[in-house]
Amino acid sequence: MLLTKQGRYSGFLRPISYILDLGMLLFLAYYLPIKLYNPILFFGYLIFCWVIISVRNNFYEVERYTKLPLIFSLLFRQFIFFFLILYAFIGFFKETMISRLLLGQYFVLCFLSVSFFKILVYYLLQQYREVIGGNRRTTVVIGDNKKTNQLIQVFNKRLEYGYDFKQKFSVKDYGFSLQNCFEYIIENNVDEIYCSVAELKNNQLEEIIAFADNNLKVVKFLPDNKNIFTRRLKFEYYDYLPILSLRDIPLDNSINYYLKRAFDIVFSLFVIVFVMSWLTPLVAILIRLESKGPIFFKQYRNGINSSEFPCYKFRSMAVNKDSDKKMATKGDMRITKVGAFIRKTSIDELPQFFNVFFGQMSVVGPRPHMVLHTRKYAKLVDKYMVRHFVKPGITGLAQVRGYRGEIETDSDIVNRVKFDIFYLENWTIALDIKIIIQTVLNVFQGEDKAY
Repeated sequence: MLLTKQGRYSGFLRPISYILDLGMLLFLAYYLPIKLYNPILFFGYLIFCWVIISVRNNFYEVERYTKLPLIFSLLFRQFIFFFLILYAFIGFFKETMISRLLLGQYFVLCFLSVSFFKILVYYLLQQYREVIGGNRRTTVVIGDNKKTNQLIQVFNKRLEYGYDFKQKFSVKDYGFSLQNCFEYIIENNVDEIYCSVAELKNNQLEEIIAFADNNLKVVKFLPDNKNIFTRRLKFEYYDYLPILSLRDIPLDNSINYYLKRAFDIVFSLFVIVFVMSWLTPLVAILIRLESKGPIFFKQYRNGINSSEFPCYKFRSMAVNKDSDKKMATKGDMRITKVGAFIRKTSIDELPQFFNVFFGQMSVVGPRPHMVLHTRKYAKLVDKYMVRHFVKPGITGLAQVRGYRGEIETDSDIVNRVKFDIFYLENWTIALDIKIIIQTVLNVFQGEDKAY
């Protein structure tokens, strides 16, 4: 089954994966007593729908450099749709004899089986490339700069990716010739060519593309994006005219948007019912015992599309006139003793789950700033407003990476913006779950800037 010539056996992995997954689905459907009136119709329905939703979700588009969180995201999305089409069968074909309970058991077994084998194959392939050295793809790099050197480090260190780096050609070297590069590529049977766009002229790029096409080589480009906080570009066609968009935001996809919204509603409702219902009266009593003023603190902040909304927190400061102008600092005299505790444990943020439930915020997203600060940073920090393409969050990637609380230096806000942009361009439901787990861990471990 495994061919070793230039790692080309990868082409068999997707059809084999299709066959294995469909085989498991049909095997479980056959042996579980679901009480099917027409088993053949059910089997055909399963095969047809599984293939359709797999293509729609790119379920089998897993590359050698794909990360595990994306695998989890693919599984989650695939089985959300599979659950819907599974129970839709009863209504479509009037199969009233089917046991709903057994159908639910069938769904769980399918999810566990497919997930197990998909992750197992992913892990075994990585081990096969790293330990045995199979499924390799030989590469050369044309260009000599920071980005090409980083790419070469990836080739050499991430052995599980299965890249065998052969040679770097510097355009700046005396006597550099594309013809010499081509001869080397042919002689060493190189599979993939990586080119730095910043160092090559248009005619050279055209020459490389022509060579790759004529010799069945894969050619890829490293963009000169040192001033762009992004790694995703979207390629589209307007009629027959190719258009390159600067960024592709996953949450612009309606399926992703409603998936995240459903998660937000369920998660926020859980916190409101099972945590805030009993914790709020206790916190309220402690706040009122120490200082006069309201239990909740309302502050207008900028959300999606920079629209203003009232963001709620438990009041952690004595009532003051600077609350909408001045950010809390270390040793801030405005913070009460109770306030210091609830800020340290992030309990003061819990009322924002109402903002999430009402659709003004998300559980995970870029942290919203005060209106005054948004206007300030929009002028000072390049690409700051990009973070407003999505809903703000109670927690976010920047926060779990250490950029929460007070902004002490310019680098704090710049790095926060970089992480926020990375998040909105690389969102997956698995990434949200990972950030939530890390946020909870940080609460128990304590953070230096939680004040």
